[in-house]
Amino acid sequence: MTEPPRRRTGQRGPRPDRRPGARPAGGTSRPVSDPPRRAAYEVLKAVRTADAYANLVLPAVVRHYALDPRDAGFATELASGALRRRGTYDAVLAACVDRPLTRLDAGVLDALRLGCHQLLAMRVPVHAAISTTVDLVRDVANPGAAGLANAVLRKVAARSLEEWVPQVAPNAATDPIGHAAVAHSHPAWVVRELRNALGERAAEIDDLLAADNEPPAVTLVARPGRATREELPGDPTPYSPYGVVSHGGAPGAIPAVAEGRAGVQDEGSQLVALALAAAAPRGPDRTWVDLCAGPGGKASLLAALAAERGAGLLAVEHAPHRAGLVARALGAGATVAATGAPGVVGVVAADGRRPPLRPGGADRVLVDVPCTGLGALRRRPEARWRRRPEDLIDLGLLQKELLGAALDLVRPGGVVLYATCSPVLMETAGVVQSVLASRPGVVLEDVADVLPAVPDAAGPLPGTVQLWPHRHGTDAMFMALLRRPDGPAEGPAD
Repeated sequence: MTEPPRRRTGQRGPRPDRRPGARPAGGTSRPVSDPPRRAAYEVLKAVRTADAYANLVLPAVVRHYALDPRDAGFATELASGALRRRGTYDAVLAACVDRPLTRLDAGVLDALRLGCHQLLAMRVPVHAAISTTVDLVRDVANPGAAGLANAVLRKVAARSLEEWVPQVAPNAATDPIGHAAVAHSHPAWVVRELRNALGERAAEIDDLLAADNEPPAVTLVARPGRATREELPGDPTPYSPYGVVSHGGAPGAIPAVAEGRAGVQDEGSQLVALALAAAAPRGPDRTWVDLCAGPGGKASLLAALAAERGAGLLAVEHAPHRAGLVARALGAGATVAATGAPGVVGVVAADGRRPPLRPGGADRVLVDVPCTGLGALRRRPEARWRRRPEDLIDLGLLQKELLGAALDLVRPGGVVLYATCSPVLMETAGVVQSVLASRPGVVLEDVADVLPAVPDAAGPLPGTVQLWPHRHGTDAMFMALLRRPDGPAEGPAD
């Protein structure tokens, strides 16, 4: 059939020296999947079967298939794009398959999602997208499923993505949440929570959801006292004085990154560390604590800032293997022990709700709590499908405990920065309001007073800050600054 022309954006098609579906020498009739596409499939399979994170699986898969940089980029876009747009592609596939998607083999469905992404969002010729996906289905499922894949993808190819959305999404006028969920590939409950978090600017929901589907730029940070951002190839970040937006290439090939003097860190994450460092405690300033430190990005920046002032950092992380990641991120100067001595960096594997430091022993505490991660869907696209509404209850209870522990840990006059990579109100304003209600005398101070000028960043509570992907180009970080009242330190009775 003649394929209608369509507008596409994205990556290039197959390399000209690799025939899609080429057969190996020796006469066997079994196809060999195109390696970048097979690599992308393995990422989707790991996410589905092992709850893996795509960005952690990809490097290992790229090495396994010995992909060159060009093919590695193709596989990355294919896997990440199929995960981001899964909700939209499943709606399209449901219109093209003669049975419920739940009755399809899971591997076949993953392959069809990859085919959809090539057809609807990448610059891959129709014949190449279909034939390579059919070969992939033969490899991962059975020859009988190949005919189904071929027929389904030919139906998908009959329309562009812009033409498909009105066909498969609910009417925007009568069901705006349902329409946005399909059009922008987010679960409806996530759309509802994000829309509520936008408050009076709920009309921005389409812009926010669209930003979630854009791959984030790689942002680097120069750790003060160890590197300058002039050493890093990229354009200066608008808000952090230590960051650059990378010009591309492997970050590990940059000398300052390879030597641990710089790292990869979203600008929003950088601003969290800077906010804590800029919020002056009243009295001594010797002991800083990062209470949920894994995997170590914020701790590394905090340690550098603390060292410039002769202060020490204690990084606490509950999971031992993540505590090891923190120690590696902090470098050779870190000691794997509980310490808060001036000028010393310590890492300890411990529950942040029961940190190994006497109550009232810290001057500053960062508590960047575990959360749904719905503010970082650009870099963790699978999180939108993994999380459930009931997670908000369990995480909210943990978040309140951790903030309470941070306030116990800091001395009178000291400061606590509560941060979370989620804009959902139950994880932001709800947690802070609940803890403040149980802590007479604790003051909520204005984070904006200690941050570089960030426009349109007012949070849901006065004095709090909420960053947004569509406004600031960062993850949706929330920050609240709390100060312990002056007076005698509180602690457990003897």
